[in-house]
Amino acid sequence: MTDRSVSNHPQDDSSWSRRGFLLSAAALAAVPILLPADPAAAAEELPDFPAGVALHRSAYRNWVGEITADGLWACAPAGPDQVAEVVNWAWRHGWRVRARGSSHGWSPLTVTEGTASDAPVLLVDTASHLTALSLDSASAVRAGTGVTLEALLTYLEEHGLGVTAAPAPGDLTLGGALAVDAHGTAVPADGEQRLPGQTYGSLSNRILSLTAVVWDEDSGAYVLREFSRAEADSAALLTHLGRAFVTEVVLRVGANSNLRCVSRVDIPAAELFAAPGGDGRTFASFLEQAGRVEAIWFAYTEFPWLKVWSVAPTRPLTSRRVTSPYNYPFSDNVPTLVADLAGRMVSDAAWYLAPVLGNAQLDVATVGLTATLSADIWGPSKNTLLYIKPTTLRVTANGYAVLTSRDQVQRVVSEFTDFYRERLAAYTAQGRFPVNGTVEIRVTGLDDPAEAELEGARAPLLSALRADQEHPEWDTAVWLDILTLPGTPYAEAFLREIEQFLLDGYDGTRVEWSKGWAYTDDAVWEDEEVLGTAIPGSFGEAVWGQAAGVLDRLDPHGVFGNAFLDRLFR
Repeated sequence: MTDRSVSNHPQDDSSWSRRGFLLSAAALAAVPILLPADPAAAAEELPDFPAGVALHRSAYRNWVGEITADGLWACAPAGPDQVAEVVNWAWRHGWRVRARGSSHGWSPLTVTEGTASDAPVLLVDTASHLTALSLDSASAVRAGTGVTLEALLTYLEEHGLGVTAAPAPGDLTLGGALAVDAHGTAVPADGEQRLPGQTYGSLSNRILSLTAVVWDEDSGAYVLREFSRAEADSAALLTHLGRAFVTEVVLRVGANSNLRCVSRVDIPAAELFAAPGGDGRTFASFLEQAGRVEAIWFAYTEFPWLKVWSVAPTRPLTSRRVTSPYNYPFSDNVPTLVADLAGRMVSDAAWYLAPVLGNAQLDVATVGLTATLSADIWGPSKNTLLYIKPTTLRVTANGYAVLTSRDQVQRVVSEFTDFYRERLAAYTAQGRFPVNGTVEIRVTGLDDPAEAELEGARAPLLSALRADQEHPEWDTAVWLDILTLPGTPYAEAFLREIEQFLLDGYDGTRVEWSKGWAYTDDAVWEDEEVLGTAIPGSFGEAVWGQAAGVLDRLDPHGVFGNAFLDRLFR
């Protein structure tokens, strides 16, 4: 912990240390640390390792640095064939293989906390070489799973193609995004018809075929095999949570659209998130008008940052044309004021500054939108959909999808925000400040396999956007996330209350795989009831069992897994 006396002396540049702390954490998480392997040590610890695949010692850091491992062995196969070689080596020597992309995630699906440097765990980097891109047809792209979303969307844009919606960070690798059914925010606006090649579901719903490394009983080895989306086994691989290794996919895509994104910070939360039935400027009213809405609500503030995208073939008169993504520099680069406050909260345990930080972030967004002329922007879809860089403020996040019917979206949003506000006020009254980040709300459609436009296409078994056969009226998902700085006291207890509220109040609640869930009062991913009962039950025991059975059959030796996945699929 930093000596408090430092912050009491204006002549000391404490802002450098605090800002440096945040930016150093970002750098560590964003770039794998690779150390050349000692050939003698490699030969001793990894005997008979495939000669053509270079080995390194590497640190692992997830997005916020809460899950770390130092000195693990890592390699970067030059192509899918070498991936299969590496997997077979791991199987024969009792090692486990973990595919690593950009490590832009929170949950322990890749590496678990406490993994020792001498553990038989091999990181296989996909972003170095599994990055090929080509068009399979006028409406399908073949992509290596190590390609980033920014590179993929740029390639599509160059060919007049695009997607309906996408996650905001461009540094995500495609393989990582597909493993956890990554999504954006989009449902049909009033009167809007789905365009050919597009989907309102997750990225996983775009898959037409995929190539994975799987066990082949006849040859007694792991082999590369291409699965059509119409094959039964593909349903478990479309969202596999890291329990498989996919090297390449073919995705359905459609004609690119120009999107207008209007940001506003003038609608009070009480109006935007009001109970249904009123005629104010509600979240649902914007959803009807445009279909693509996101609310970013800074803690302890009253005016959310509302972003509304709409399809606009030609530039509206008031919109600024944008020719590249990441058009909110005040958000992508931590401002000094925000860095100083966040750094003080972390280093000096000054968590009571949470309301000050929330209001500072809102002020920065309000001023920044005007100063950078980014309150009303327009351009090819990629340039408004991608807006988060690795240099943004690193925070931890929980995440859930509530399946509901379109006409119930406002009710879900209103009840959730009411509960959040009430519990935050109760904690604050006790001198506790468990949240210092944002609430983020997005809305998508479900994963309808018909939107893949492939006869016999299967629905992803483990996507949070899988339709519930017992509730055909559920056609929409409301995504709810709460963000806070890592290490914030009482955060786990607070987020546990949020989780229990959602699980108890909405039968359609599923976890967002990449984020935080299964909270106890002092830990995350530890609640046995949620892990063993609530999560499988949210998909249906038959669906969960089918997915687990397929993944086990395709990897009977458990090469693709870790201790946490073993618990989840037990």
